Amino acid sequence: MPPPRRADTRSAKPAAVLLAACMVLTSPVTQSARPMMTDDARLVDPKACQVESWVRTNKGSREYWALPACNFTGNLELTLGGAQTHSAIGSDTTDVIFQGKTLFKPLDTNGYGIGLAAGYAAHPAANADRQLLGDPYFYVPMSFSFRNDDIVVHSNLGALRSREKQAIKPTWGLGAEWRLNQQLFLIGETFGQSDGRPSAQAGVRFWIVPNHVQIDATYGNRLESSDNRRWFSLGLRLISLPFLK
Repeated sequence: MPPPRRADTRSAKPAAVLLAACMVLTSPVTQSARPMMTDDARLVDPKACQVESWVRTNKGSREYWALPACNFTGNLELTLGGAQTHSAIGSDTTDVIFQGKTLFKPLDTNGYGIGLAAGYAAHPAANADRQLLGDPYFYVPMSFSFRNDDIVVHSNLGALRSREKQAIKPTWGLGAEWRLNQQLFLIGETFGQSDGRPSAQAGVRFWIVPNHVQIDATYGNRLESSDNRRWFSLGLRLISLPFLK
């Protein structure tokens, strides 16, 4: 699970259009966990790419995210993307994420999968020196398949080193997806860090074009009495055929 995205203070239309132009509707492509924060033990298909993009509306701010990712070798998925956040008080912040992810054991139907992901989460607009050096993190994604993939459970355990606080924070996530039919899924999860209350969200995922074009929506909040940390997200995911050499 990457470090939780900031929500207090993902649009890549050109990339999405370019990716959509190279799509063909017949290739089987592995599904991953968007819109969940808890990552899964899956990768985009070898030599293929995807773009996950979404808008997240928080109380007092709105985030625009885009995370392009490609699997160049067959077992190494690289992601480079980020977000622009606009707050109600007129201040803007940015986030940049670079991550690599590999699998030790791919997820099997009615079995399990396990992998490793590591990367950096940087906030260049918030750094006085404007450096892109950010907070390094890693986590171990595990997934468990039940009832012929109708139910898949995901868990993440990892750690984040905060440069600002000079501290290492354990991170965790636990979620599940329920397949209602070949196109419609329900998702639910909870996740957090060692300090502070955990968060939770629930939502739906729908494949407009199976394995190639997906839309999703979620509602989430911190697990506390106040609703000041609630959010709502709408997302679009596009997946290409293998085309990298």
